[in-house]
Amino acid sequence: MMRILPLTLPAVLSRLRSAARFSVFALALCILLLAPCASHALENGLARTPPMGWNTWNRFGCKDVNESVVRAAADAMVSSGMKAAGYQYIVIDDCWQTGRDAAGNILADPVKYPSGIQALADYVHSRGLKFGIYTDAGVKTCAGRPGSLGHEYQDAAQYARWGVDFVKEDWCNTVPGQSSEASYTVMRNALAATGRPIVFSICEWGSTHPWLWAGPIGNMWRATSDIQDCWDCKRPWGGNGFLQIIDQMDPIYSYAGPGHWNDPDMLEVGNGGMTDAEYRAHFSLWSLFSAPLMAGNDMAHMTAATREILLNKEVIAVDQDPMGIQGHRVQKDGPLEVWSKQLGDGGRAVVLLNRGDQTAAITANWTAIGYPATLAAEVRDLWLHQDLARHTGSYTAQVPAHAVVMVKILP
Repeated sequence: MMRILPLTLPAVLSRLRSAARFSVFALALCILLLAPCASHALENGLARTPPMGWNTWNRFGCKDVNESVVRAAADAMVSSGMKAAGYQYIVIDDCWQTGRDAAGNILADPVKYPSGIQALADYVHSRGLKFGIYTDAGVKTCAGRPGSLGHEYQDAAQYARWGVDFVKEDWCNTVPGQSSEASYTVMRNALAATGRPIVFSICEWGSTHPWLWAGPIGNMWRATSDIQDCWDCKRPWGGNGFLQIIDQMDPIYSYAGPGHWNDPDMLEVGNGGMTDAEYRAHFSLWSLFSAPLMAGNDMAHMTAATREILLNKEVIAVDQDPMGIQGHRVQKDGPLEVWSKQLGDGGRAVVLLNRGDQTAAITANWTAIGYPATLAAEVRDLWLHQDLARHTGSYTAQVPAHAVVMVKILP
């Protein structure tokens, strides 16, 4: 039989102190084991803020892309003011490659790129910009061109010789049993072996939950399905519209940070499938996500409205905030939502999003964005570029249908 011994007050206090120490230790251990691995970033010193640039795919796809298009994009990035606003990468997506030579070296399409990739990279560099290229972790790219499987070190060395600064690797035509984590690790190591600073963009569409493993491997990873140029749509082949993409991004906000970013895919701003108000919402949420801002329009022929969206330096500053915290949804009332992002100066970037079909009032409560209800704070509208009145406890705005109001709130 177990004996029950009487406990004196000092003995009770001693046991309570021991239990408390154990509880603190157990809590710390749980935090270490369960917390997202956001601190384990790829140590290549790159992409300390989300990369900004332009990619050929959304506007030009496979058929219409060529050397002239890429050169014109580089010129337009400079002349439009996008370079001055922080955009710097010019990235060729799929369909630049046609085969391999007898030694296995990747070959560029001689019709679409008659000057060769190195000459094109040199031109982009001459404009004060950086050059990016596309490949695939499978045997073929999504468009059926040669992939990098089995040629990772050879391709990486070729890219470095050409002067590539950014590599996007897709996930089509893989072989049975191929591991995404292992495959992208091979390419990471191959790029590192070149000795050239190259941003590594993983593009497996969120299919194997890359936010759980890709932090030490890539500078950015696609966290969602392919974007479509529409407000609310779901395509049978897996592509999704703006609303579907932001819903996919919301739960994984804690996995991003300097050097390793959740990527909700390239921007559709200016491609014609949404209204200007919807595109402002698109750009606002991407910036709130600390997402890579990779334009996908025809920069050489932008409308004034498209230029105004892509060049909004106050919204871009939210995306490029050095703390690198990804924003997330903090309030939801049917189609009316509040999204918030903590900023390095103690402020909050807040997006009031109206998913509905009627203008509605949306209120951001201070307690939902991490402030006490008694706090007085300055409010600035980032699209109107206006300082608003001081507010205490909350801020309310009338938000049109399929639109946002984006503000910065600063105590």
